[in-house]
Amino acid sequence: MASDTSGSQKSAITPHLTVRDTNAAIAFYKEAFGAKEIYRMPNPEGTCIWHAEVEINGASIFLNDEFPDANCLSPTTLNGSPVTIHLDVDDADAWFEQAVKAGATVTMPLEDAFWGDRYGKFADPFGHHWSISTPIPNLSPEEIQQRVAAVMSGAK
Repeated sequence: MASDTSGSQKSAITPHLTVRDTNAAIAFYKEAFGAKEIYRMPNPEGTCIWHAEVEINGASIFLNDEFPDANCLSPTTLNGSPVTIHLDVDDADAWFEQAVKAGATVTMPLEDAFWGDRYGKFADPFGHHWSISTPIPNLSPEEIQQRVAAVMSGAK
């Protein structure tokens, strides 16, 4: 990974989220995910955020306010988003509960998924979709394959 001048680690791919209120989004991500704020750059008038960066679970995420004149629109304005941001975490239950408590809306309840993860999905208050997972310990590849076969055959 490359490091920027602030010392923050960057991954090869960094999600860049457009939201209606970057200040509120940063507050939500801090509460929901324990995000660490790295940088916030408002426009000269202080009326919007041109660029911000937070770190969640060791990864950077960029944020900015909507700029309709530049066709930079949030999922709220677009009436949805086809993208899901995925977090692999040490305790899916705790992370999921914390996000919901902070204001996320559950779109798929947390469950033991057939592919071997504790997995669930939610939408944040800004229209972005998230999934969270933790591997279920001690599942062999054969057990996972049996679960896949059962799901595909319609068995429960």
